[in-house]
Amino acid sequence: MSLSVVVVLDDRDRLQALRDRLLALQPAPTRVLAIGSGEATMSDVERLDPATARRRRQQSMVRWLLPFGFLAGLTFTQITDLHTFSFAGAYGEPLIGGLLGMGSGWMGSFAAAASVSSEEDDRIRILRNRLDEGCWLLLLELPAGGEIPWTTIQLAQPKAVVRLDDI
Repeated sequence: MSLSVVVVLDDRDRLQALRDRLLALQPAPTRVLAIGSGEATMSDVERLDPATARRRRQQSMVRWLLPFGFLAGLTFTQITDLHTFSFAGAYGEPLIGGLLGMGSGWMGSFAAAASVSSEEDDRIRILRNRLDEGCWLLLLELPAGGEIPWTTIQLAQPKAVVRLDDI
């Protein structure tokens, strides 16, 4: 686990000076990355890319929606006494129903992942707006148990400091 902080600066010279001061600290941060015009983009950083977060949510939802969908389709086929797939026989018909339920669970994982937003998504949206205003971001990741160098950060006179949840 590590601790992540994003420092918002409106001057590129202060960004570079802060980056140099942070890299000179002992112990050094795990990661110091500048984001903005002439630097890395937000989509280069997996943690700050909303598409990656949505994909991660979808993959975690699919782990439980596929088996649930299979069981729901199997059960629905058994209890409704509908013989939609009677050509498949007594064992094939519920199996086809289960597979269709599993497909529905897979599609549902995409819909659910797209409709859910987290508090971190709101923070990332704020950071993206700051980038659009012409500011630069400095992503600072510290090892678990490390302390944020607040005095060093405050010397750069940041516009904002956004603490992301522990990862």
